[in-house]
Amino acid sequence: MDDLMKLGGNIELSGFGDIDGASMVVLKKIIGNYARHMTEISDKYESLKVTMKPVHESEKSEKYEIHAQLMNSGKSVVSEVVERNLFVAVDSALKKIESEIS
Repeated sequence: MDDLMKLGGNIELSGFGDIDGASMVVLKKIIGNYARHMTEISDKYESLKVTMKPVHESEKSEKYEIHAQLMNSGKSVVSEVVERNLFVAVDSALKKIESEIS
């Protein structure tokens, strides 16, 4: 289940293996845009890891647990979001990290 996917050299996605192709295109664009902005505003951007875990799965009402971790100047900045909409969850998790480093 822990399928690791790399975007570029320093972005890792984990747990996204069951997501359909069209949704992955959107997710990669969201994550890539945040990563690019984080490199511009951080002291020393090292890596970004985004992990997804589906929780409370029942038909048509699953929730997604998103963990995001930014390594910046040797320090870890983390966020966690649980949301019904996967795109909103990823956006919220990365927005929290972005606001902490800006």
